[in-house]
Amino acid sequence: MTQTDPIPLALLPDSAEVGSRGELHIGGIAVDEIVAEFGTPLFIYDENHLRSRCREALEAFGDGVAYAGKAFLCLAMARLVHEEGLHLDVASEGELHTAITAGVPGQRIVLHGNNKSLAELSLARTHDVSRVVVDSFDELDRLRHLHSIDGVVVPVLLRVTPGVEAHTHEFVSTGQDDSKFGFGLSSEAATAAVDLAKSNPGVELVGIHHHIGSQVFQVESFARALEIVVGFSEPLELPELSVGGGLGVAYLESESAPSIAAWGEMLAGACERLGVRARVSAEPGRSIAAQAAITVYSVGTVKELPGIRTYVAVDGGFGDNPRPMLYGSGYTAFMPTRVTEPRPALARIVGKHCESGDVLVREAAIPEQVQVGDLLATPVTGAYGYSMGSSYNRIPRPSVVFVSNGSARLVVRRETVEDLISLDVE
Repeated sequence: MTQTDPIPLALLPDSAEVGSRGELHIGGIAVDEIVAEFGTPLFIYDENHLRSRCREALEAFGDGVAYAGKAFLCLAMARLVHEEGLHLDVASEGELHTAITAGVPGQRIVLHGNNKSLAELSLARTHDVSRVVVDSFDELDRLRHLHSIDGVVVPVLLRVTPGVEAHTHEFVSTGQDDSKFGFGLSSEAATAAVDLAKSNPGVELVGIHHHIGSQVFQVESFARALEIVVGFSEPLELPELSVGGGLGVAYLESESAPSIAAWGEMLAGACERLGVRARVSAEPGRSIAAQAAITVYSVGTVKELPGIRTYVAVDGGFGDNPRPMLYGSGYTAFMPTRVTEPRPALARIVGKHCESGDVLVREAAIPEQVQVGDLLATPVTGAYGYSMGSSYNRIPRPSVVFVSNGSARLVVRRETVEDLISLDVE
């Protein structure tokens, strides 16, 4: 397949199919019909795709598997994950509040974060979260302090850094020695943390956790990290071992990534070879949510610069997808009303924010004769798009809809300009 070919369905949600007009359908509904009801920019999630990946994760890792809420979280997503039998991994008071409000029991929640406040730890203890993943000596001190007040003991895992390079972007690499996350194995900070946890009346040490980074394609990196961590954790004879998340997904036609099932099989085989006795769990996020969604925009400006390039400006931008600007991440683009057409034209897809770096797709292959008012979409935007978005330039954030079996439902309403001033004090 070349870049000029029609968009491959492999990059689209599971339910994607092409209608008689050459238009894209997701969840049994034409995308242009969904847009007619909800407007643009718009995140469209295939609900059955999300549920399928949750079930795949549960099959691969068992009851201990947790969805990494940072990838994408709202009340509807929290409920969906819980309905499918996964725990929910949260990393802030806001994510924890979302989970609790959605009806997720505390015993199905895991609290992460490299700088948990007393308020966050108190809220977690109030709701009896199943595990707190401890990230620092200061956090152990805070849990000791809280125990001195109310006598509550919290089950914890210690997050360790194995010193493994994940071969991913610097900003999402977390397993190396030089990291803000966890207790280093090579520095013996992890050993000291174990000793302190065992003597801390406010915690019950139940396991070890590690996470080497995000958007990792090389399964050998996971296996290498596991080998190092197991050498530390197994002699402790703790009942639990979490391998974190980080499994990569394909964003472009030229990329391929392991499935959740293949990732689980690889880790299971490695655990068997290493003689792991602890219960092994994982925290997939991107691999569940990313490919489940597309973002649909309306074209507002087409600017031809002869001999240079064509700019196609849409009504969104890095406010709904900061990954290209932050990480240099690659995306592709297509027209959801002309899915079967070749894409011989080249254009730079840009947003409407007042930054030259507001580029969604640097070199997009698109059909010829794209015009103002046309719909343009980017696939694989279900993870770290809405969740990392902003209202820069006071541009309201998009709506989010879930579609399934011929029905579309709004799960996050569009932000309004009134929302943007609701916190201002006159």
